[in-house]
Parts: sequence; structure tokens; C-alpha cells
Amino acid sequence: MAYRDKFINKKVVCADGFSMSVQGNETAYCEPRLNHQKKYNLVEIGFPSEEEPLIMPWCEDDRKPTDTVYGYVPVDVVTTVIVKHGGMVKGQVPPGVIKISKIKND
Repeated sequence: MAYRDKFINKKVVCADGFSMSVQGNETAYCEPRLNHQKKYNLVEIGFPSEEEPLIMPWCEDDRKPTDTVYGYVPVDVVTTVIVKHGGMVKGQVPPGVIKISKIKND
């Protein structure tokens, strides 16, 4: 099977420095498990820069929370994690995850 049409999102980096990979494609632990969907309901998080309690229920190996993947994470949880860490300063998320840019504190 050729995966040449698979899109890999760039790593999400948040305002406070937290980072993680967030993927939705035919080889990721996501729903739907297809490429180029208009909306994903569940996505895969990979290799967060630090242990994040909000995603631990989906952790594949809780002994190594920064060196593993988190499968089938609801998109609203991913959005909540991004907000908790001050919003995104760079990176990409699959459709269905609300892209929250850096939150300005006035």
C-alpha cells in the first residue's frame, strides 16, 4: 500500500513551549482513519514535550509519556490542551481540531 497521499501535520508548538504532534490520516490512530478528511472526530497525538494530564487516559505507554503516542483522542480534548498552553504559535492540526492561535493577555 502506498502512503504517498498521506499528509503529515507539522508539530504544534504552544505559547508556553509545550509541543506535540497531532495527526489524522490513514496510518494514524484517528477517526475516520482516512487521508484528507474534511473533519476528524478523534486524532492521534504523539511525543508531547512534557507529561500532560489531560491526555493521559489515551497514553499508549504511561511509563514514557513523552516518548509514545496517544490514540483516538477526541478533538475537543486536543483543543483544550492547546488553550491550556496559551494557544498555538506554530504547527498544524487536522480538520476538526479548532486551531487556537496564541492567546493575548491584556
